Amino acid sequence: MTFSGKSKEILQEKVKPAIHGFLSQRGLNLSGEKTRITRIEKGFDFLGQHLRKYGEKFIVTPSKNSVKDVVSKTKKIIKSHSGGTTAEMIRELNPAIRGWANYHRHACSKKTFNYVDFRIFENLWMWAKRRHQKKKAQWIRNHYFRTIGKRQWRFFATQKTKGGETDVIDLLYMATVKIVRHTKIRGNANPYDVGWQEYFSKRSIGTYKPAINSALCC
Repeated sequence: MTFSGKSKEILQEKVKPAIHGFLSQRGLNLSGEKTRITRIEKGFDFLGQHLRKYGEKFIVTPSKNSVKDVVSKTKKIIKSHSGGTTAEMIRELNPAIRGWANYHRHACSKKTFNYVDFRIFENLWMWAKRRHQKKKAQWIRNHYFRTIGKRQWRFFATQKTKGGETDVIDLLYMATVKIVRHTKIRGNANPYDVGWQEYFSKRSIGTYKPAINSALCC
């Protein structure tokens, strides 16, 4: 959970005790190890994303650890298919890429998506070079990459369908996942107030751009 306030004192003396009381009534407790109060200008990680305020702008981006994890995960998948078919590897890579991109597509992730795509490309290129050590770079490029629209390096593979026809499977690129902004929530909206039930039932789940100086993360 993340809570915000205008000062560290308000969070420490009012918000934190209120949260503790709310959770205690439901048999829950705040984690001492995971709960901390920090300046929003310094930023903090929460659920795989980094939240930070720059001047008047509140920016959410994928956290560095989350980026590192997805790059490591895709690299392991690529390495595990040193002797398998290219199509099988793409079928395993695509869900991992799609799931991570869909989770972060509501944040400021465009630059991060391009970076992850580049790291995956690097690992695929090294995989192909190890697989065909006697082949020239141009042969590898023609064998594993094709041009679709403006993208000239689309990693792909061919596979046989049950009907005996040849089908093409392409690697998903994060840069092709559309960034979708959440609808901002009203600042005074209260999900525990029955008077706001109609509002929450009609709106799309969104993010709120708060005017805050500190945040309590737990």
